[in-house]
Amino acid sequence: MKPPAQALAQLRQALGVPWHNEALLHQALRHRSSGPKHNERLEFLGDAVLNLAVADLLYQRCQSMSEGDLSRVRAHLVRQETLAQLAHQLGVPACLVLSEGEARSGGRQRPSLLADALEALLGAVYLDQGATAAQRVAAGWFANIDFASSAQTFGKDAKTALQEWLQARGRGLPKYEVVATHGLAHQQQFEVACQLGDDTRCGTGLGPSRRAAEQAAASMLLEQLLDAPEPGHD
Repeated sequence: MKPPAQALAQLRQALGVPWHNEALLHQALRHRSSGPKHNERLEFLGDAVLNLAVADLLYQRCQSMSEGDLSRVRAHLVRQETLAQLAHQLGVPACLVLSEGEARSGGRQRPSLLADALEALLGAVYLDQGATAAQRVAAGWFANIDFASSAQTFGKDAKTALQEWLQARGRGLPKYEVVATHGLAHQQQFEVACQLGDDTRCGTGLGPSRRAAEQAAASMLLEQLLDAPEPGHD
């Protein structure tokens, strides 16, 4: 079983890597439910590569940031929710190779599975292209984040941090709404939208509970506000 050709082509373009051994790319997209040659070993490698790449990126771009702040920002960037959102942006869900049962239960939308696949892809890039290329790919995923201005925010609970950011600017509280549920009852994933009454931007998040999904949605919306604050509110 292989990913759909068009979806795979779009993912290759998004990654920007000229693969020498395309078998590594295919393996990175294979969940363990699909057979023996799955992506877990690549995920293990990619996790280490990702942490090093993000640490190097933060060290170079945040010269005045303390060790504690560096650690908090890195933890935010490599957490499951953030990686799952990046996987969605790259088009990973459509490329995953899953068993029929895993697909029916909502595996393509499961944050843990998407985060694992993203790490596996980075591990595959490392093996195929080397450390420099892998770090370049990872750095591109986080290129638009203003690390310095959001270091303290990243260390907080996302819903609390968003509320504090809004209150400091005299803005109203966000509204959270469950917009969809995915998977079977015993493996249900909630999809939540977080939106402000005076803003068209919206954060969305997935999680195994409504609370977890709300946290992911709040985190996404807060990052949007930090990256491009609305005129007159910063």
